[in-house]
Amino acid sequence: MAPGQGAGSADLEVVDALVRASFVTMGVLTKVAAAHDLSLTQLRVLAILRDHRATMGELAAYLGLDRSTISGLVDRAEKRGLLQRVANPDDGRGIHVVLTEVGVRLAATGAAQVAEGLAASVNGLSAAEARRLATLLDRLHAP
Repeated sequence: MAPGQGAGSADLEVVDALVRASFVTMGVLTKVAAAHDLSLTQLRVLAILRDHRATMGELAAYLGLDRSTISGLVDRAEKRGLLQRVANPDDGRGIHVVLTEVGVRLAATGAAQVAEGLAASVNGLSAAEARRLATLLDRLHAP
């Protein structure tokens, strides 16, 4: 969008703030991933699988990648013992990807390190401000 077209100055302030926040967040995520010899995408896979199992297609959709790329990511993580492919209980032909015990521990450790790394960014907020910020951020990606 060209300067002066479409977005008002308040909108630009919000966009700039989001970009700055994303830089901080990406920096923390990249540091945590590197500390565990993971790519940023591998860290994202662990985070996605922390709460549920997913098909290869679902992982591809979550990450915005094609299935062949996901297949390679899963292969490498499987070789490291972080996740495994299991039969879909609802569809004998389908496969789910799930974390192993090692993967569960690494995902939990990574999540704690990300939270610690981002804490400085939100520690100055009151409880009400933090709740409001979480609500607003959730609205950004709500359907």
